[in-house]
Amino acid sequence: MKKTPFVTLDQVRQITREIPTPFHLYDEAGIRANARALRRAFAWNEGFREYFAVKATPNPYIIRILQEEGCGCDCASYAELLLAEAVGVTGRDVMFSSNVTPEKDMRKARSMGAYINLDDASYVDFLASLGPVPETVCLRFNPGGSFSLGNTIMDMPRDAKYGMTEDQMAGAINRLMKLGTRHFGIHAFLASNTTANEYYPELASQLFRLAVRLRSATGAHIAFVNLSGGIGVDYRPEQPASNIQTIGEGVRRRFEQILTPAGMDDVAIFTELGRFMLAPYGHLVSTVLHLKHIYREYVGLDACAADLMRPAMYGAYHHITVLGKEDAILDHVYDVTGGLCENNDKFAIERSLPEIHRGDILVIHDTGAHGYSMGYNYNGKLRSAEVLLTKDGGFKLIRRAESVKDYFATLDCTEFAFGE
Repeated sequence: MKKTPFVTLDQVRQITREIPTPFHLYDEAGIRANARALRRAFAWNEGFREYFAVKATPNPYIIRILQEEGCGCDCASYAELLLAEAVGVTGRDVMFSSNVTPEKDMRKARSMGAYINLDDASYVDFLASLGPVPETVCLRFNPGGSFSLGNTIMDMPRDAKYGMTEDQMAGAINRLMKLGTRHFGIHAFLASNTTANEYYPELASQLFRLAVRLRSATGAHIAFVNLSGGIGVDYRPEQPASNIQTIGEGVRRRFEQILTPAGMDDVAIFTELGRFMLAPYGHLVSTVLHLKHIYREYVGLDACAADLMRPAMYGAYHHITVLGKEDAILDHVYDVTGGLCENNDKFAIERSLPEIHRGDILVIHDTGAHGYSMGYNYNGKLRSAEVLLTKDGGFKLIRRAESVKDYFATLDCTEFAFGE
């Protein structure tokens, strides 16, 4: 298997005449095609809606593209709500899935008319203290124990800080109905970044059965089941990719097996995907600054872990392509590093690559989600630009790179002056 960049060396050279590396580059055509594939996979459900996880790629241009493809926004903070609102995504086009929620954030979500997804039973009184409860409220479920597919443990919900028990959900529903809520949603996130096509159908099965039990216990109308995120991407070339059509069909079968016989075939299916929606359609584009020859061979880039922290933080694999050398023999072994004063600032360790020279341009794959958004300013590093490769083959700057003035901006309360 081979990973192929969605951009060529000639295209990148055209971009770098105006925008220096490093930058995050997004593929508009790929994003749109993927959003349409997701919608087709769940077209069997009349109420289906994708609420894009804004935390994955918080850029209004990206949100607008997805809005045009029929997606809403999953927001978890005040700033994310403002981003959605700026693009015109409001009301029930917004799912507010927060935890340890400040009052300011909750008030903003309510003023926008967003769906409120409560993380804990104690939040019922918190919600009610801010005014009449909404007509529809969502509740987040934590089943405890472990989540398994077959004999493989995928994750450990019992260790997660999110959600409430089934008994707590039933109590919260009863309390909310007394306060005036008429419709309910159920939400859960039980595994992260899984390319197993069975994950969503198995999660759906658990939540569909929970919906039936909660309706029986409380008499509540369950309006939607939110499967949240968790569908992964094939970061490694040899890794199988998720098949969204197969996943959608698996969820449909569970729906017809569990909800239809219970007379609950009006339940809408929601998703809150981030990584699946954006990761493969983003590259971190970087230029080789230095080569170092000691006990290992090192390639030093103008990007660093402040631009993409996943390899340093998680040991995560991201594939690397040297543009213009896509078909060259991988006969050299390098550690690919950034310039932070941290030894874990490495995008790859002992990676087989073609021979690299100063000035070569590298593409780091699958950075479209949890790439720029997890950036930081350690060592005084400035966050990179974000660029959109438009569907007509052009490009557009959608976030400028930070300047030193940006870095010092919050020190405007001091007696010191900073210049460039």
